[in-house]
Amino acid sequence: MQLIDSPLAGVVADQDGRQAGVYDHGAHVFSWQPRGAEHPVLWMSAASMFAPGQPIRGGVPVCFPWFGPGRTGDLAPGHGFARLASWTRTQLLDEDDRLLVTYRLDESQVGDQPNFPHAFTAELTVEFTEKHVDLALEVTNTGDEQFSYEEALHTYLAVGDSREISITGLEGASYLDKVAGTTENTQQGAIRIEAETDRVYDSTVDVTLDDPVWARRLVVSKTNSANTVVWNPWVAKSAAMPDFGDDEWPHMVCIEAANALDEAITLTPGQSHLMSQRITLLDA
Repeated sequence: MQLIDSPLAGVVADQDGRQAGVYDHGAHVFSWQPRGAEHPVLWMSAASMFAPGQPIRGGVPVCFPWFGPGRTGDLAPGHGFARLASWTRTQLLDEDDRLLVTYRLDESQVGDQPNFPHAFTAELTVEFTEKHVDLALEVTNTGDEQFSYEEALHTYLAVGDSREISITGLEGASYLDKVAGTTENTQQGAIRIEAETDRVYDSTVDVTLDDPVWARRLVVSKTNSANTVVWNPWVAKSAAMPDFGDDEWPHMVCIEAANALDEAITLTPGQSHLMSQRITLLDA
């Protein structure tokens, strides 16, 4: 394990075939490839901008205190200010095949936020092992007024070909289709990526991604998360994003633990909420 300062400050472990890394910017997990794995588990865009004030494309962005443009549809920056802030690293432990990193963010670090004028702390704990990576986001209301917020661990998973994968576990779940603009949808069978896909599922269950091209499975499990987001931009949308390569969309899919829209979290003064997500790598 070593501390890095380029292209951004952070922590990286890259030895004996093991890769794991987190940037302080956004408390952003950018790498996980366990020892013996032929391919990385997390996808990163080659076009991503690694600069203060800019979001990082790929890995696991932390979306807080709103998701997308928020429940009102007009909040900026997209997915909230947490992924653009420099978090404070509070713990670092590297032993055997385990790397543990914790981060903290509060209102004093993000400046004036008229769309979220509240006192809070957000703590992200990331634990890398040889079998899985765990992420836990705990938000505490440290002020004297109740507030509500949305959150997501916006996980980009690397795949051999997104057109060949199948995603199971969400059969029968209702979902918002953000591409079609429809709300009354029910998942029928496994999810296949056949066009631009942007869905917010009402589901708390584990999701399995089967990747026949890379002969592996990824299981995404979670706690205290009412929504699962599945996203792939396909051709046109990826071409329109300056930090997303035109030909990169076949190699990623997002499966995200979230509490968004009607499932936003409300905290009274002194109250905390912890949402966690585990990504486990399995053979096919």
